[in-house]
Amino acid sequence: MGNEQQNEGKLEQARGTIKENVGDAIGNEQMEYEGKVDQGKGQIREGVGDVREGVEETKEDWQRER
Repeated sequence: MGNEQQNEGKLEQARGTIKENVGDAIGNEQMEYEGKVDQGKGQIREGVGDVREGVEETKEDWQRER
């Protein structure tokens, strides 16, 4: 399921892929470039979500051990 950051990142990547493909199909280089940028931002957002999830899991593990 993932956390909000992970889900938003995946969604942003999907939108970027669509934008890139549409830009390519209609010959709009600016739209194609923006789609690639959106994909990159989505990957970063998803990565932040991964880190947050890891921190949460570590915190929960630590609390259980106490």
